[in-house]
Amino acid sequence: MKPLNTYIDHTLLKSTATVKEINTLCKEAKDYAFYAVCVNSGYLPLAKNNLLGSGVKLAAVIGFPLGAMSTESKIGEVRYCLEHGTDEIDMVMNLGWLRSGMSKEIVREIGLIKDIMGQRLLKVILEVAYLSEEEIRHACDCCIKGGADFVKTSTGFGPGGATLEAVRIMRESVGNKALIKASGGIRDKSTALEFIQAGASRIGTSSGVQMMKE
Repeated sequence: MKPLNTYIDHTLLKSTATVKEINTLCKEAKDYAFYAVCVNSGYLPLAKNNLLGSGVKLAAVIGFPLGAMSTESKIGEVRYCLEHGTDEIDMVMNLGWLRSGMSKEIVREIGLIKDIMGQRLLKVILEVAYLSEEEIRHACDCCIKGGADFVKTSTGFGPGGATLEAVRIMRESVGNKALIKASGGIRDKSTALEFIQAGASRIGTSSGVQMMKE
């Protein structure tokens, strides 16, 4: 297994995050050589400037945290993020569409966004706490058909976060066609390692520094 720091998306997505906190987030990511920093798009220019030349990737969330806005709104967010230097996008799936059987619309939305992004990585957030096993599998299938690079467990703002069972189901569902990002409630090193062993290729957490100090 690779060193833990290379799995971590160092994350700060709360609505009250300050400029000082984003600056600190980026400094920590550089100090510990985390894989990426993940922020809301309003802080992309600031984070991009902080990370220049560091090798740390920059990720932004769109459709966050509910996923229920129009496809056109998500596309507008994606275009802004790409113009301001994001390397990766973490997009929330429209769960209402999923639970309404609107698979074609979900696949279309993911496909349109992936087409705009080209080689940049697209992660689709499923918010697994709301979903049954069957729904998780169906959501993963939609992500594969749409061309997503990752399926991701949670926003961290739902009723629950990542679970090992959900990651197991996701791993079985996507096979080698996509990677998995576990996020939401992963706050210590041993838990992070459990998720990696279960099949996660990336860990989204605001506790990366604490993990590295353990």
